[in-house]
Amino acid sequence: MEILIVLGRTLLFYIIITIVYRFMGKREVGELSIMDLIVSILIAELAAMAIDKYESNLLITIVPIIGLVVVQIIVAKISLKNPKMREKIEGEPSVIINRGKINFEEMLKQRYNLDDLLTQLREKSIKSIEEVDYAILETSGKLSTFVKNGNRDYPLPIILDGKVQEETLIQIHKSRKWLDQILKQNNTTSDKVFYAFYKDKDLFIIKDENVAN
Repeated sequence: MEILIVLGRTLLFYIIITIVYRFMGKREVGELSIMDLIVSILIAELAAMAIDKYESNLLITIVPIIGLVVVQIIVAKISLKNPKMREKIEGEPSVIINRGKINFEEMLKQRYNLDDLLTQLREKSIKSIEEVDYAILETSGKLSTFVKNGNRDYPLPIILDGKVQEETLIQIHKSRKWLDQILKQNNTTSDKVFYAFYKDKDLFIIKDENVAN
């Protein structure tokens, strides 16, 4: 009888957690935000406790799980519209290698050592640091790399969700005045831009359709 109860609860929480993750959205495990990871760990712990203590009331576990999911969805929607809040929760991508040069200061800030860098480069079949032009440590911990191939015209983000990326302006040797002039020519401002990137010496702008002109 006890085995049947445990099996039943296991199946029930399998169904509940599957539904929960469908509501939370589709993201790869390696790309989970800090908030997603915390919620995932707590849900797993609650489910494990409910299965282990099969004599306890199911509502004691199901209600907190639902509460966690509701909070996660609300925070996700708020952070989608509020870049500053998203930055505080998830952090920002960090440039580890810039034009072939390692940014040791940023590595120290992120507590990211040389072994971590070399390991992630090997996972991308990159033999040495000298092959890399740019390497960016994403908020998920994943390393995005651009190898040297004679063409350095990568799309570099200038504006993300209305926020100007000052580091990118420094990289391309452009000023805020230059950016403001181009935005003015396009009858917009930085806070109305969803995404703008610099490539082939041109600025490409995608306006935020949810912001009134």
